[in-house]
Amino acid sequence: MFHISNTTATLNETLMLLLPDLTPPPPPIFASATSTSLRRIVTLGDSIPWKTFKNSIEETLSDAVLLGLRIKVAAIRFILMPVWLFPQGGMSKWRSPRAAIIPNFHLPMRSYEVKNRTNVDDIKSLRLITAIKTPYLPDGRFDLEAYDALVNMQIEDGVEGVIVGGTTGEGQLMSWDEHIMLIGHTVNCFGASIKVIGNTGSNSTREAIHATEQGFAVGMHAALHINPYYGKTSLEGLISHFDSVLPMGPTIIYNVPSRTGQDIPPRVIHSVAKNPNLAGVKECVGNDRVEEYTSNGVVIWSGNDDQAHDSRWVYGATGVISVTSNLVPGLMRELMFGGNNPSLNSKILPLIEWLFVEPNPIGLNTALAQLGVVRPVFRLPYAPLPLAKRVEFVNIVKEIGRENFVGQRDVQVLDDDDFILIDRY
Repeated sequence: MFHISNTTATLNETLMLLLPDLTPPPPPIFASATSTSLRRIVTLGDSIPWKTFKNSIEETLSDAVLLGLRIKVAAIRFILMPVWLFPQGGMSKWRSPRAAIIPNFHLPMRSYEVKNRTNVDDIKSLRLITAIKTPYLPDGRFDLEAYDALVNMQIEDGVEGVIVGGTTGEGQLMSWDEHIMLIGHTVNCFGASIKVIGNTGSNSTREAIHATEQGFAVGMHAALHINPYYGKTSLEGLISHFDSVLPMGPTIIYNVPSRTGQDIPPRVIHSVAKNPNLAGVKECVGNDRVEEYTSNGVVIWSGNDDQAHDSRWVYGATGVISVTSNLVPGLMRELMFGGNNPSLNSKILPLIEWLFVEPNPIGLNTALAQLGVVRPVFRLPYAPLPLAKRVEFVNIVKEIGRENFVGQRDVQVLDDDDFILIDRY
């Protein structure tokens, strides 16, 4: 049986980690809060300028949501009602409590300053981009030590860019504060050596805009944007969605109908390609679509590892955004840089087929754990491949050669009891 862990960090632990030297302690009603601006507000006194109060409450709500707090609306109204009613200390300037409500306060941070400016041509020239895996500690938090080792191995084997928090990196299982933190961490540690492309797309245009602003603010070189999924829109809606996010910086559009339920047709891409910030498209429909775009000057990365060789050398794709390169980055670089090489492609194909026997990233997570590169920890709903497939992976590694895979440990077959499945983190 797999081990299922139910782990949550207490607010007191968070408080001690974030504000160990804070004095004096906050008022009892907010004793579990970790927001310095929140504590500042409740001690402001009877008379404060309204603009100061409004700015403070905006900071408070943003900080509170960042830390995952759930402060009851009733409590806020009770404590702050005197200030709302009498912002200048008198009774003549009544303001509605609704004036304190701010838009989009659910996002973890607010920043409109772009830290890095990357030339879109620098993104267009990338041949090999890895959709990097996000490893976890046994309590479900990010294992940044293992993550840094993974990124270093990519750099050492010639990978030119990483997608942070994509499907492979399980951005769909992250909060936005985790997401932006990981993008910023990757930029700070590796941004001088590899291009960092943050997956800041969303099925909500508003959320995609804010996440992309935050991603560029912490230094990412480009954004990856998917089309709105589940709540699908019209073709005109798709164009408007992409037109809203493209002005912020270099952008790769990601077309994967098997996940979104909606294809992004060439009409949409040709329309938004008028924006100079469109670096290109990660295309998963197939090589006929790749050829259609490349013949019209649109930069394309294959989103299908099993088609990447032909996409690159037969149909004119610039390169690949790869899952397999997490495991064999050197071989994938050779596949993208070394010219037409059907024999190398045939050598790698059994590994690619194994990786996608179940939806990505299940196979990759299982493989990296058996290589000893990451801990065998899964955030649910993902679970490892069955034992028979885990045995099959060991045989594939031996066929291709252990020296071609990341990590230094011998590959091993893990038992069910070796895996930890996290349902709360």
